Amino acid sequence: MPKHRFYLSPQDWNPDHFELLGDEAHHCRDVMRCGVGDIISVFDGQGREVEAMITAAEKKAVTLELKSEIPTAPLPAKITLGQAIPKGKNMELIIQKATELGVAKIVPLTTTNTVVRLDEKEKSKKQEKWQRVAIEACKQCGQNWLPEVAKPQSVENYIKETTNEWKIVAAIDSSSRTLKEIIADRQTVPDAVSLLIGPEGDFTSSEVEKAVETGFQPMSLGPIILRSETAAIYTVSVFAYEMMNR
Repeated sequence: MPKHRFYLSPQDWNPDHFELLGDEAHHCRDVMRCGVGDIISVFDGQGREVEAMITAAEKKAVTLELKSEIPTAPLPAKITLGQAIPKGKNMELIIQKATELGVAKIVPLTTTNTVVRLDEKEKSKKQEKWQRVAIEACKQCGQNWLPEVAKPQSVENYIKETTNEWKIVAAIDSSSRTLKEIIADRQTVPDAVSLLIGPEGDFTSSEVEKAVETGFQPMSLGPIILRSETAAIYTVSVFAYEMMNR
């Protein structure tokens, strides 16, 4: 098994002219010190992974010769995580762990109680940075399915645009039910779920009401108030287990 893994986007995947470019070429050649003759793994984030031998390691590109393809089963369930953007670097932690757990899409959200505020230019920069965090997480954990990290948007937009049959919102609300109760209600688990996790300070009652009106089920995470990143990792873990093991 090759020691090092690198990402090559689907649009750059060309078996007739196979090479790493840009950041991945730099990481392969200059950071990991891979050279001609080394065998590495390359994945495209869409379930495709191959073993390849380095045939040239130039300044701008690392040229590869494909050796074998490693089959990767598709994700058994599609989990979309709508996550209110927390302070500091906690969003990076959430993206990293959600990627490891097999989330298909991550949507960073601004809410009434979100401390972080971004203009359009900052949203694009954050999206690019956070997508890179997901790529690095895939490289490290062996995940061959790269989640899409969406451009930050408002929680109202996420609520309005969500179409999955199963929709859950974590909420400190008298109407909230436990994860166990919500999951037990369903005879069969659908193959797609949208989760909605709030910021420090939780969602406002108005935000929860809007979510419930569009079909989100309010969910309690127990009597202890969890940090936003803990709530996200816990909720994704439970739903990943339930959806992938029924």
